Amino acid sequence: MTQQLKRCAWCGTDALYMEYHDNEWGKTTHDDKVLFEFLILEAAQAGLSWITILRRRDNYRRAFANFDVHKVAAFDDGDVERLMQDGGIIRNRLKIIAAIKNAQLFLEVQKEFGTFDQYLYSFMPDGKPVNNTSGSTPVTTPVSDAISRDMKKRGFKFFGSTICYAHMQATGMVNDHVQGCSFK
Repeated sequence: MTQQLKRCAWCGTDALYMEYHDNEWGKTTHDDKVLFEFLILEAAQAGLSWITILRRRDNYRRAFANFDVHKVAAFDDGDVERLMQDGGIIRNRLKIIAAIKNAQLFLEVQKEFGTFDQYLYSFMPDGKPVNNTSGSTPVTTPVSDAISRDMKKRGFKFFGSTICYAHMQATGMVNDHVQGCSFK
């Protein structure tokens, strides 16, 4: 007899959402490439549903040089125009330009802190991920407020506190799987 897996309700029955929930969401990563990928994806998601971006993830991977931060940071006006013609991604000029600028700023943060991961975790209590046991899932926290405020000062775009918190969830800086979820 196999045990029925229980998931957080937000992923519903969509196979792509369940795959993401089960294998990525809330799982801690310290890989700067993954952190950069989610920086691009979460910023693209601003004002849209996450499933909209998740369904286009492979297109983003192709369009944004497999999330190679050095390559994206070197994108120019021609790349912006190429991306504006790419129907596989969200064709929002401000978000595309922000992705390139954010890549350049990501590299600056890496130079200053050694890794983007070290920068992000400098805001975390004791420098460690947080396991949310409150029973509720916030959309922002004082930590996401502090990170997004600092990133805004550094010039990052499309990374307010709500997007920052979603990035924290996606990369396992915080584990918001609900009690009873098989993946907590």
